[in-house]
Amino acid sequence: MGIQIGKHKTRNRVFLAPMSGVTDEAFRVAAHEAGAGLVVSEMVASEELVRERRDMVRRAKGVKQVSPFVIQLAGREAHWMAEGTRVAQDLGADVIDINMGCPARQVTGGLSGSALMRNLDHAISLVEATVAAAKIPVTLKMRLGWDERSLNAPELARRAEAAGIALITVHGRTRCQFYTGKADWRAIRAVREAIEIPLVANGDCQNAADAKAMMALSGADAVMVGRGAYGRPWWPAVIAEGMEKGTGRTEPGLAEEQNILAKQQADTVALYGDALGNKTFRKHLGWALTRLHERGLLDGAQVAEARVLLLTQKDNGKVAQGMSEIYDLASNAKELAA
Repeated sequence: MGIQIGKHKTRNRVFLAPMSGVTDEAFRVAAHEAGAGLVVSEMVASEELVRERRDMVRRAKGVKQVSPFVIQLAGREAHWMAEGTRVAQDLGADVIDINMGCPARQVTGGLSGSALMRNLDHAISLVEATVAAAKIPVTLKMRLGWDERSLNAPELARRAEAAGIALITVHGRTRCQFYTGKADWRAIRAVREAIEIPLVANGDCQNAADAKAMMALSGADAVMVGRGAYGRPWWPAVIAEGMEKGTGRTEPGLAEEQNILAKQQADTVALYGDALGNKTFRKHLGWALTRLHERGLLDGAQVAEARVLLLTQKDNGKVAQGMSEIYDLASNAKELAA
């Protein structure tokens, strides 16, 4: 069972988090095709999108492959947030998500992302400008606050709901925590008590047991998976199936896993071109190799050798062939262990 965002209903309650440098069109399409409840674009800088900066336009691609199509916008000026919203709608966005959660210094240093939680009046002015420009639902992603002394997520959420926000996502850390320590799922409940619109909990969701605990402790209606999906775009759907049968999918076998990654590689190269596509896919392949090692399907020496051979290889055809050979090794190891 999904949740409602305007006229759109998600397929289930496990979403793929927006992650810069990770959730590009190729990764989002893979996650969507696997059965994620919702996928969200990488953070798109509103002013740069309006000015048609190439990388920001590329980040906002995917309307033909994914529905509902969600574009996440970031910015610090109401004018550019409104203009960026209009451009995103023209690109086919079904939902606009506002980023007030990114902790990266290059983002907060420009007074965007989670830095906006230091000045709620200004943050709400951006929300109001975005909602006013939008003909589609607008959602908001935030953290618990800037630091432990300013846990103002409930107030921002309450004011955002009053300004017309349709759904709120909260990462259970402050900005100053970045990704250290453990996400505080219980602290998200204060936001649940402040709003009536749907709430999504984010931070450290690795499996279905985590997802169930997150929802129980936070009172959230859904969960969002970020780093837990590294190297496995099918994982949000697997978690959804573990929470509620028939809403996601079972974990793929090794042959299907390889096929999903092979398509992601091809889509990545198509999106960026041969050279940049090769470099961009390396981290995804590196994460996939790590996952195989964690499952005991490749030993340390095999992973080390694969990293040397595949993550430095510039020929995409040879990368694809090498990936196939690695998965053959993993399959043989699984058969011997059976």
